Amino acid sequence: MTPDIAMVLFILTAAVVFLITEWIPMEVTALLSLGAVALVGLVSPVEALSGFSNPAVVTIWAVFILSGGLTRTGVANVIGRFVLRLAGNSEIRMIFVIMVTAGTLSAIMNNVAVAALMLPVVMDIARHTGSPPSRLLMPLAYGSLLGGLTTQIGTPPNILVSEALRDEGFKSFTFFDFTPIGLAIMFSGIAFMVFIGRHLLPQRDVIKESSGDQDIDWETQYDLQERLFNIRIPEDSILVNKTLAETRMGSALGWNVISITRNNQTLLAPGPSDILQVKDRLTIEGRIENLKELKNWQKLIVEEGGIDIEAPYSTDIKIAEIFLPVNSQFVGKTLNSIGFRGRFGANVLAIRRNGNIKRTNLQDEPLESGDLLLIAGHHEHLEEFKNISGFDQFKYVPRSDLIDVYHLHERLMVMRVPTESALIGKSLKESRLGDALGSRVLGIQRGNEPILMPEPWETLKANDSLVVEGRMSDFEMLHGLQELEIERRTQPDINNLVSGNIGLEEAILSPHTTLAGKTLRQLNFREKYGLNVLAIWRQGQAYRSNLRDTSLRFGDALLLLGPKEKLKMLGREPDFIVLTETAQEELRLEKMKLSILIMGGILLPVIMGWVPIYIAAIVGAALMVLFGCLTMEEAYRQIEWKAVFLIAGLLPLGIALDHTGTAKLIAEGVVTFVGPFGPQAVMSGLVALTFLATCFVPTAALVVLMAPIVMNTSINMGLSPYAFMMAIAMAASASFMTPISHPANILVMGPGGYRFLDYFKVGGLLTLVILVIIVFVLPLFWPLVH
Repeated sequence: MTPDIAMVLFILTAAVVFLITEWIPMEVTALLSLGAVALVGLVSPVEALSGFSNPAVVTIWAVFILSGGLTRTGVANVIGRFVLRLAGNSEIRMIFVIMVTAGTLSAIMNNVAVAALMLPVVMDIARHTGSPPSRLLMPLAYGSLLGGLTTQIGTPPNILVSEALRDEGFKSFTFFDFTPIGLAIMFSGIAFMVFIGRHLLPQRDVIKESSGDQDIDWETQYDLQERLFNIRIPEDSILVNKTLAETRMGSALGWNVISITRNNQTLLAPGPSDILQVKDRLTIEGRIENLKELKNWQKLIVEEGGIDIEAPYSTDIKIAEIFLPVNSQFVGKTLNSIGFRGRFGANVLAIRRNGNIKRTNLQDEPLESGDLLLIAGHHEHLEEFKNISGFDQFKYVPRSDLIDVYHLHERLMVMRVPTESALIGKSLKESRLGDALGSRVLGIQRGNEPILMPEPWETLKANDSLVVEGRMSDFEMLHGLQELEIERRTQPDINNLVSGNIGLEEAILSPHTTLAGKTLRQLNFREKYGLNVLAIWRQGQAYRSNLRDTSLRFGDALLLLGPKEKLKMLGREPDFIVLTETAQEELRLEKMKLSILIMGGILLPVIMGWVPIYIAAIVGAALMVLFGCLTMEEAYRQIEWKAVFLIAGLLPLGIALDHTGTAKLIAEGVVTFVGPFGPQAVMSGLVALTFLATCFVPTAALVVLMAPIVMNTSINMGLSPYAFMMAIAMAASASFMTPISHPANILVMGPGGYRFLDYFKVGGLLTLVILVIIVFVLPLFWPLVH
């Protein structure tokens, strides 16, 4: 083993580990691999960057845009609705029609886009026929994956193996070379789902279970009803004539106020500015026992004597002022959505706007142009604001302004944690003290050791003195929360809130969302969309508490309650898919014929062999935008940039595997170990390895890494590289065994209420069926021997 081979194997192993664990984003892993093989001299600088101009990469992003053009002009919707009308009420017939339709569309469209487009249609079919969505959505995802196997542009692995053959001097696969074996696998998969797989699918309907339409075990299913209760505002309550934001029910107690009933009229999804009145009945989703936490905060001892305005700060901690200009990218965003503290290492103490000073509830306050932010932080962090785009007029603030302009001295309190406090051992974040008071802990005095600008994970200890920005009136508001009257005789029912104008629907993040990783609080979800999020279904489990601070993930299903008009408006947002066909984004149906003509116009010369597929795809993508089938912004959103960077970044590692002889060495090991058992045994081993790897490694990355090994294995054994490369492409695209194997699987997980085991049971057996087809049927179309 040469030093170059050892270095490649080290980089390969590290890349695979990071791809599996996702300790860092996959795209970053790919780009670091690119940099590593270049820096150690395994590839030239030009070869290191060749992935971004590789015809396969260009074809992939261009096909995403072509697929988007067909999507935005309604081609898939019209075809899907027409064909699915044939499904009837028979489950066998529905599964067959859904899978065939999804498979046919995926032959020329991105399979995740097909699954996303058909999802609302299939959900409506499930409602109309009374079938649980869990019986139809997994077949939809699997049908879209199976259909991608049938053409060269159906899935990225097909494009990648075609380009790999061309790079090695072989004739590339043509458009329909994948069709014979692809159709054999597709219809075998459909037959399996119709006759065997459907018996393994769960009987689960998230919407019905959550709305009480059927008898269920709430402990093991959604358990939504148990978290609903009613409260009343007493006559002498301090909460009367206060807004919901001022009461701090959401932040202090983690409660979600679903509705306010007053004089027999119900206001759904009340906003933070809605004012409470005497005897208002509030329907709450949350934990009643959270009221006990109020006693923890009220037991804090407020120390007398006040505090010096500069006591929380040292020579290293400074206070400064920054200005938000009109063109700032932060205008309209909240401190929470910006992640101000974590991003810039500073606290915002106050906002000065039009001569008024706001010092509390700052985290959820949308910033406006012209705002002056009073910030505190370490000197080196504040100095960085001088060079941060979006902020202007940085200056340090003198002590006199803190008192005369911002009146901070009026808001500083010192609270001591008594020895018997339940807060001992909790972090500042877990104590939710800042949320409860609408302020922040500026410092902690622990013995003779001051902790300045404590982090959220700082643990509280007995006799800690907390320097807090707040007022005694904030404690009075907490006392008002304790006096709320809980109506234990009446149990609220979600069905009573659902009426002609009020709907209960599910929504999921779209494949092109930019909101993954953000919380509902950061998105100002209720204020922006006017809808209540009752629960989030994630990987087979329902989450119902503290939803506003839960980070959203791709594949989450959000259970929404609100006006149907608002649900329709949400459906027009590109970041969400509302799972009913009536709440979808408006399509450019007048451009439908044009998009079909463009798609046909670029496929014909490719099929005839007149134009390379990557040139035709680029021209077609440009024409889609030029003739208004989709806008340039929509075109950018259609591209799965993660896949583009992943493939382009890992291709140089594939080149290094080939050039250093590492792929040949691995291939020789495969031949030595499996070769004596014959060509089919070698193919079986490589295909099984690929199937297993799809559970952990993205399919496109897997093909990039496997291609040089498979190529060298077939050449060393004197076998046809075409059969082996075709087999690897089929196996890599057949990602059925886990929800994380493919985005299409994740997409249906929430709406279908699936659990990890559901994919393993159905997808595992389906994978075995496809393994048999590849090993025994593929050689009939692509002989193993030249």
